[in-house]
Amino acid sequence: MSEPRFLVVRNDEEQYSIWAADRELPAGWHDAGFAGSREECLAHVDEVWTDMRPRSVRGEGTS
Repeated sequence: MSEPRFLVVRNDEEQYSIWAADRELPAGWHDAGFAGSREECLAHVDEVWTDMRPRSVRGEGTS
């Protein structure tokens, strides 16, 4: 039996998650262009998601 495949997904607030590749993406989430094992996808999210704040919050209140 082969290992399950996952996708790295991102929402409009630039928050990341992983999703089973054989399932339809939930509303508001988009393929972020990376697929692999669960561990590979989680490692990718750790690399690319460096600011955990939602996009709508980042930079507000600073000049």
